[in-house]
Amino acid sequence: MTITVVIADDQTMVRAGFAALLDAQSGIQVVGQAADGAEAVDLVRREKPDVVLMDVRMPQLDGLEATRRILSPAHPLPHVPRVIMLTTFDIDDYVYEALQAGASGFLLKDSLPDELVQAVRVVAAGDALLAPSITRRLIEQFGKSRPTTPRASLELNALTEREREVLTLIGSGRSNGEIATDLFISEQTVKTHVGKVLQKLQLRDRVHAVIFAYDAGLVAPAS
Repeated sequence: MTITVVIADDQTMVRAGFAALLDAQSGIQVVGQAADGAEAVDLVRREKPDVVLMDVRMPQLDGLEATRRILSPAHPLPHVPRVIMLTTFDIDDYVYEALQAGASGFLLKDSLPDELVQAVRVVAAGDALLAPSITRRLIEQFGKSRPTTPRASLELNALTEREREVLTLIGSGRSNGEIATDLFISEQTVKTHVGKVLQKLQLRDRVHAVIFAYDAGLVAPAS
């Protein structure tokens, strides 16, 4: 099945370069390009892509607000895409807000071509993505600034003790393999627990499970 992509960036050369790279890949097709956030929203509604590459900073409507409009539960689309935010800097002021808006991850604009292609495939498959250079500092950043929320703490009651352990380890940045080792269970069992955690807490993906773990006070920045 072909993965359809929309690219939103105010720099013409960036859009053209990404489009040429992705269109050259088997199973990936760029179905539209937008120069600002407002155009991106209209294009996504019209083309119904699987993945959107969204620049954070754009004129008229920035990538953050465009992502909110595309993924807003108040105005659900018939086909909801996965959004990858594109940023020039390792840590962007908008990172946490973009993830809260529903973005599935971040990618640096200077990432290698193979990393861009892999990012599109990973997110289209339903997984979350954060560039390695962003992940740890992102967790530290929002972990220090986010207070525990009563709602998140209350929602933990829906989880079993094992599922809560898995969520805590996800929030600590552990991979499925590492969680399996820590808990002395198989990696397939970990995948099952992760799936149940996401389902019970109504989380989009692993990135949002990390955010939830911090919001619920399961993980502290120093852990």
